[in-house]
Amino acid sequence: MRISFRHLLMSILVSLIIGPAGNVLAVESASDFFNPLSFDVSQMNLGGVGLIQVPSGRVAPEGDFTLGFSQNSEYDFYTASLQLLPWLETTLRYTQVEDVLYSSSEAFSGDTRYTDKGIDVKARLWSESRYFPEVSIGLKDIGGTGLFDGEYIAGSKRFYTDNAGHFDITLGLGWGYFGTRGNISNPLCSDTGRFCNRISSYSVNGGMIDYDRWFTGSTSLFGGIEYQTLYQPLSLKLEYEGNDYSQDFPAVRANVDMTPKTPWNFGAVYSISDSFDMRLSYERGTTLTVGFGLNTNFDTIKTPWLDHPIPKPDAHRPSTLDKVNWQELDNELRRVAGYSASKVYIDGDTAKFKARQRKYRDRDIALEKAAAILHNKLPDSIRHYQIHEGVKNMPMRDTNISVEKYKEFADVTYINPHIQDAVTDLKARAPSGAAIYDNTIPYSFGFKPHLNQSFGGPESFYLYSLSLNGAASYWFNDDIEFSAGVSVNLHDNYDKIRFNVLQDGTSNYRVRTLVRAYVRDNDVLLSNLQLTWYQKYGQNFYQQVYGGYLETMFAGIGTEVLYRRPNSNWAIGVDHNVISQRDPNSVFDVFENDNAYSSSDKVLSQGTTGHLSLYYMPKWTLLEDTLLRVDMGKFLAGDIGARFDFSRQYKSGVIVGAYASKTNLSAEEFGEGSFTKGFYLSIPFDTLSYKPTVSRAGLHWQPLTRDGGQMLGKRNGLFSNTDLVSPWYQRPNQNK
Repeated sequence: MRISFRHLLMSILVSLIIGPAGNVLAVESASDFFNPLSFDVSQMNLGGVGLIQVPSGRVAPEGDFTLGFSQNSEYDFYTASLQLLPWLETTLRYTQVEDVLYSSSEAFSGDTRYTDKGIDVKARLWSESRYFPEVSIGLKDIGGTGLFDGEYIAGSKRFYTDNAGHFDITLGLGWGYFGTRGNISNPLCSDTGRFCNRISSYSVNGGMIDYDRWFTGSTSLFGGIEYQTLYQPLSLKLEYEGNDYSQDFPAVRANVDMTPKTPWNFGAVYSISDSFDMRLSYERGTTLTVGFGLNTNFDTIKTPWLDHPIPKPDAHRPSTLDKVNWQELDNELRRVAGYSASKVYIDGDTAKFKARQRKYRDRDIALEKAAAILHNKLPDSIRHYQIHEGVKNMPMRDTNISVEKYKEFADVTYINPHIQDAVTDLKARAPSGAAIYDNTIPYSFGFKPHLNQSFGGPESFYLYSLSLNGAASYWFNDDIEFSAGVSVNLHDNYDKIRFNVLQDGTSNYRVRTLVRAYVRDNDVLLSNLQLTWYQKYGQNFYQQVYGGYLETMFAGIGTEVLYRRPNSNWAIGVDHNVISQRDPNSVFDVFENDNAYSSSDKVLSQGTTGHLSLYYMPKWTLLEDTLLRVDMGKFLAGDIGARFDFSRQYKSGVIVGAYASKTNLSAEEFGEGSFTKGFYLSIPFDTLSYKPTVSRAGLHWQPLTRDGGQMLGKRNGLFSNTDLVSPWYQRPNQNK
């Protein structure tokens, strides 16, 4: 068996770091009254809740996320498993095959091992009850080349005794990868039925969902027991496997003998801490597998903040507006309440603040602190405080705080007071008249690190670039912004890239497969340089018009219009763009004709792209806290179709999403992967840091970069810019 030293070292280091803070010493026996013995689900080698090689009927708690790695003499498994919904488990997996190369061409991939990408889903049909097991149905490797494609139905029932611990018994029925042993007849097979034989071929380009194969061919029973020992960190596993390994990739492609000596597998899971476990198993009577898992829960993440307290009442309040120190008030509003005020207006007994919230997603916290500050810093003649929030100088949200009602709230003159008792939402509109205080700064700039990465490429399993991204903007007036973006490469392993154009056997416009030419030899990239005009019409219409170098690969002009009502669960928008592809060998030039790059690679010297976009946040029980988005129109390569985007937000504010584009390009015209698909993760910084902030970190993963179904990477999108109107990205953390 081959065990990579770097992986072994990582395991040891993580064990040393996490171990002392874990639960090894906290729970030493089932007799500890305050820490009773518990049963927690664990991951299988291929990712997802299960035993060793076979799944169970169990699913993890909602929001559970596990990064896993398992290694034996045939495979390396890199897995990411997420309990997306209470009843739906999803798993992404990269598999490297030890004895098979990525391709037969050394010039193309060298000695890079064959890499497979897979997606699994498991749906819980019903939960465990006193007399019935928890039952789930699952599909493994539903897209791609189907190295592990299989289907199953499994049920698990748990038994517990004070003197012995937990026993979780699983029994399942498997097809495909889980059924090659064929120890039982396919119950769906009849004399004339299509379920008797399994189609052996796959789509040439992969990426397609081969639903014609589901629940067909040979079938096997599988099962096993997971035993939670009386020593809490240790669980033991025993399973009977339904796979005879005759169809495994190393056996078929490299003539590796994977014949099992026994269908029984044995394993153990040791929890170093609540977030880290190590796995060891002996399989088929021939193979030792080691692995580990890192776990967190997106639903329950919470970090204690080191934050400013609510200001106490100040007896030395100014008696008139002339005695107000506006700069001092502005500084305290920004530091304590998170409101950065650019202008202040006085309208009778009302003080109006044009401000931007940069600290709290939870506006109740921000408003309570702001009200306390304003009550201390303003005279009694002011009876109302109004906060006018905007983005890109477009009014988004106006809030009125009644001083009289705030005092009743602060003095707790009634039962169960809440800051919302003093707050009234107003129609959003920009304050008018002359400002009594103006701290408008027309320019801004900043830098932040950025990591570009890709997995499973032909030259190397992992390609990365660490860069420093700079952004700057200048406002000529309240409507027109000049913005720029630059990326400075700090470190990368792009020297492993063997070719600029990712040849995929297609003749499409190279609108994305040419991206390597832009990043490979350029240490400094001008990613954006544009002029943008923003406008709001009435209460519900928003527009931007822009022109310049819109992203790394394209320049052009365009416009976007969005209709979005306050506190509504839907919105609709449309955009249209005239674009030209930028020359990677020049900072400012664009291609003059479609053959300007090479005679064999067509580029988009001039074209159009645009979409009608629908946004919907359903209120259905099964899809709570989700966002559905559909973009219909013309994509960069001239293909016509739609992109479907589904995302889920957890209580902490973490957002997980997936998208897929389906256009009029056939699978053959599109190339490997058959259609564009990808996944993303958006994490609020205030779940990671000890200080509140509205900023987010984003991670994006697209298994294959192809030219079909690709959208323009605009600097600004109106849906995200108008988030305050009906919050999605700035929803408060519910784990208070």
